[in-house]
Amino acid sequence: MKPYSIDKLGEDILEILSNDAKATPEDIARQLNVSVDRVQKYIKKLEKDRIILRYKTHINWQRIKQHEVRALIEVKVTPQRGVGFDSVAEIIYRFPEVTSVYLLSGGYDLLVLVEGPSLREVASFVAEKLATIDHVQSTVTHFMLKKYKEDGDILVDQHEGKRLPVSF
Repeated sequence: MKPYSIDKLGEDILEILSNDAKATPEDIARQLNVSVDRVQKYIKKLEKDRIILRYKTHINWQRIKQHEVRALIEVKVTPQRGVGFDSVAEIIYRFPEVTSVYLLSGGYDLLVLVEGPSLREVASFVAEKLATIDHVQSTVTHFMLKKYKEDGDILVDQHEGKRLPVSF
């Protein structure tokens, strides 16, 4: 993948949008002290060049969907000549149950994030679909029990410090 060249203004626009997907071009222009037209053109180019892929709201789903199951699966793969891990990763990321796939260094090659309505369905996905893919040597599944922080957002209610005040 060819690196994308971007200037400081582009980085600043992306930073603002990554922190607040609802930021309007007018808001961004005001924050960066540039014209609205310039921001709009920059955003349009970033969308066209697939740097901005979509605008997303980050929702604390564990407060709403109490029964949804998420699992992190470590996958050991035999790389294929000429394509390495890419072809296996592509097979995996095309499954609708898969939300993310990462190439890793270390003991496992791929880290796969899977979501499903029940423990049984996620386990079935791993056993019947993921583990049976050619060149997948082994999998280790870790079921998520609780999320504390995700994408920089704290998801649990924060309590005041539990330490007792000390006076001298």
